Amino acid sequence: MVVLRLGSSGPDVSTLQDALRERGFNPGPSDGDFGPATQVAVIALQRSEGLLADGIVGARTARVLGLPNPPGIPSVIPGVTVTIVSKIFPDTPVKNIRRNLPAVLEALVAPQLIEKKMVMMALATIRAETESFQPVSEFQSVFNTSPGGHPFDLYDNRKDLGNQGPPDGASYRGRGFIQLTGRANYQLHGAAIGMGNQLVENPELANNPKVAAALLARFLKSKEQTIKEALLADNLAAARRLVNGGTHGLRNFTDAYRKGDELIPEV
Repeated sequence: MVVLRLGSSGPDVSTLQDALRERGFNPGPSDGDFGPATQVAVIALQRSEGLLADGIVGARTARVLGLPNPPGIPSVIPGVTVTIVSKIFPDTPVKNIRRNLPAVLEALVAPQLIEKKMVMMALATIRAETESFQPVSEFQSVFNTSPGGHPFDLYDNRKDLGNQGPPDGASYRGRGFIQLTGRANYQLHGAAIGMGNQLVENPELANNPKVAAALLARFLKSKEQTIKEALLADNLAAARRLVNGGTHGLRNFTDAYRKGDELIPEV
């Protein structure tokens, strides 16, 4: 079956309507017409199942309903080229994009972050965090270092980051494409990408391009549902806060996301 949405029609829609009714979500008559009543029933089913409530019957919703031959998740990855990304990153050396883009795109495939909105989210996050399109370490600033204090001392005792005192602030400062910060995040996300305790023991590994790309994908995957809800509402500030905790870099994030929306081909 193909992706079904408002305006779709045919036997697949009739099958969808029957499946919704069987699950207790009345779409009206099984007439093969995906109208407003069917859309509302789909949204109710999606909310019940903890899915993105967009009213569109794609792969995940179709599987929950047990529909035959559910569609695959559409991937925009093949259409994301160095030329396109260089327009999304107008001030970035193209050589950096050419060197690191393959690792970023490859990292998005396994966790199925291949739909357009999540690919744009990944690229916009990189633009906001490390516009050079290469993994970097956080710079010393008034936000992480007190006047006259040792570097990153304001991070040393941050319990919310899992830090345990000096030298944790400097050891687990922001690194990579997503600026992963804090002992707890190095432990959690390092283990999640199959590195065990390696990132805690050797934090600089977070700046290896393949590791940095995997960490970016893992972090976005861990917040995928709430990120998608924010993007569905076109609330880019909320999407940015889910990664950064604030709105630092929001202008670059928004510019990159909008450009990606224009330039990355639909599937």
